[in-house]
Amino acid sequence: MCRLLCANHSRLALWIVVWLSLTGPSVLQGQSAQTKSQPAVESTLQGIIRDSGGHPVAGVTVCLQAKDAGTLTLRTDSAGAYRFRAVRQGDYTLRAEMVGYRDVSTAAFTLARNESKTIDLILEAAETSEPPSSFAQAPQFFDEPHFTVAGVTDTTNLGGHGSDTIVRNRDAVAKATASLSKEPAEPSALSSSNSATEKLLRDAAENRPADFDANHQLGKVLVAEGKAREALVYLERASQVNPSDYGNTYELALAHADTGDYEQARASLSSLLKTDKPGHDKVEPHHLLGEICEKLNDPLQAVKEYQLAAELNPSEPYLFDWGAELLLHHAAEPAREVFQKGNRLFPRSARMLAGLGASWYAIGYNDQAAKLLCEASDLNPNDLNPYLLMGKMQAADTTSSEAIHERLERFVRLQPENALANYYYAVSLWKRHKLPEDNQNSAQIKSLLEKAVHLDPDLGLGYLQLGILYAEQKDFPHAITAYQRAIAATSGEEEAHYRLAQAYRQTGEALKAQAELKLYEQISKEKAAEIERQRHEVQQFVYKLGEPSLHSRPQ
Repeated sequence: MCRLLCANHSRLALWIVVWLSLTGPSVLQGQSAQTKSQPAVESTLQGIIRDSGGHPVAGVTVCLQAKDAGTLTLRTDSAGAYRFRAVRQGDYTLRAEMVGYRDVSTAAFTLARNESKTIDLILEAAETSEPPSSFAQAPQFFDEPHFTVAGVTDTTNLGGHGSDTIVRNRDAVAKATASLSKEPAEPSALSSSNSATEKLLRDAAENRPADFDANHQLGKVLVAEGKAREALVYLERASQVNPSDYGNTYELALAHADTGDYEQARASLSSLLKTDKPGHDKVEPHHLLGEICEKLNDPLQAVKEYQLAAELNPSEPYLFDWGAELLLHHAAEPAREVFQKGNRLFPRSARMLAGLGASWYAIGYNDQAAKLLCEASDLNPNDLNPYLLMGKMQAADTTSSEAIHERLERFVRLQPENALANYYYAVSLWKRHKLPEDNQNSAQIKSLLEKAVHLDPDLGLGYLQLGILYAEQKDFPHAITAYQRAIAATSGEEEAHYRLAQAYRQTGEALKAQAELKLYEQISKEKAAEIERQRHEVQQFVYKLGEPSLHSRPQ
């Protein structure tokens, strides 16, 4: 039983971290949603953060401080770009900060209604007593990690009593998360001006097809706009003119990756990383190569590339991706160390806290996981993401966490028209008050579930839970209807078929019960066969832990 519970912990923790990696730091650290009482506005503030060498810097914390209000915070993307959308008119100051650089701020400025303003900033390296060359080479990650990823193993070779069930659970979630692509990238921070720039560059490239700058700049703009296949034409043309240009080679690799030509992208990046010319930033190539190696089913090289990127530039996105890659491949203890150090560097990062919680959950420390997820939620109570993660964890547990219950109650209070807010709070109440004769709580749970499925008619889990509630109250006709709706809303939901069979038995409909049980067995076998087919694609990291020990119980 203990081993099965650990498998469940690992399964949900993997789902949490990969889901987080999809949402990105801008979701967790960005602006709160507007309330219905606030009129929509279209003002935007955007720009690019570069270092003194003119290179874009990813993961920079950018703060927009209103004169008479709060502060909006987000982080730059991989192109060093930021964008504040739906900003109210008023007076502001802008500040950028990042470990290893001096903070930079603007003078006060005014943002008019419906205005689109662009402000680029330059980050200067922080002063250090070490020689410049030493500063550039030394990792800025506090200390060396206390673990080493020594290799990978095929999870199908894991033996032991009950290990097959554990492996199936783990691999099913790993494959499901691996099949999810990252959310489409936000439009470039300069998208409002890129259309005019693109037209000028197209004219220049057409008139001067042998001009390196015209082709390179056009290709770069097209990649940023999600037009990678079209960008390849111009980037390859620029490469023919100057095959040794560092920036063009990187953009070409990025375009190949975006079009699914991962082998070509890896070859370009590997060649690029062998270049030892000063001033060439290797952080982004290492990070991109990590993504590509994961796509090519080479997780061992992927985690090495993520680690190199994070040690060269310990920004929030790079540290998080390193930790997420470790946890995705069942290396919970090393992932926990990375997330712990990431949390020290970025204590205001909600997803770093949640990733740390997920790693504790994978190891089996539910209380510590709940504490960290609650802290992530408290950083910005209007942010939906930590609530959704806590709800997912709460729904999978057999017990109720008081701290999580309080946050889910706050979730439904802040978001009364959110279907999942109603559903997760109903489940939390259910776990605290399970007795069917508890009429008051049963009525509240029923009301929440009915509202959830009204708000989202495709929420099969809501119908399933309603059916369970009706069945416990011996109201089998309503339970049958709810189970049928759950099946209609969520194809392949085997539990709904099983519970529907039980309800049919209670009403004396033996033939219908038998038919539902057959469907339940058929779907279960099909899912097991699919898991068996997919499990060979997942590899588990083999790692060695050093001192200090990572097995100590959290304080």
